Amino acid sequence: MRSVNDWFGSYSSDHQNPTNRLIHWICVPAILWAVIALLWLLPVPASIGRAELWCALVMVGALTFYWRLSRPLGAAMFVVFVLFALLTEWLYRAFGGQQLLWLALGVFVVAWIGQFVGHLIEGRRPSFFTDLAYLLIGPAWLTGKIMRRVGIAY
Repeated sequence: MRSVNDWFGSYSSDHQNPTNRLIHWICVPAILWAVIALLWLLPVPASIGRAELWCALVMVGALTFYWRLSRPLGAAMFVVFVLFALLTEWLYRAFGGQQLLWLALGVFVVAWIGQFVGHLIEGRRPSFFTDLAYLLIGPAWLTGKIMRRVGIAY
């Protein structure tokens, strides 16, 4: 398995343009939240668990990937997931499933358009075209940058 520094170095090489980086700071968290919200809304048979079960299972899988890369990064991504889950639960209770669905779909589509515009500006293909694991690396890359800014090694 590649190291976290290998993943981040490769991801960084595809994200050199300052405008593309700014777009990523906005769109990557938006996409991550939208995916969490959409998974949150997947129907779960009452006999096997609560409505958020599928979302929780996907989060556990992603956290396993992050934990294997770096325990501090895995812990930080756990915090990110919990915050986004709390936001999603609040929005679900405040607006209901139907409104949350439309909001998450809208955010997802607009944020992906933003990502592709950023890569047009960059002049490089999105990293996930070479390896789908980069879909998990994007949020971790931003989280890693925050960790470095506050002096936490990953």
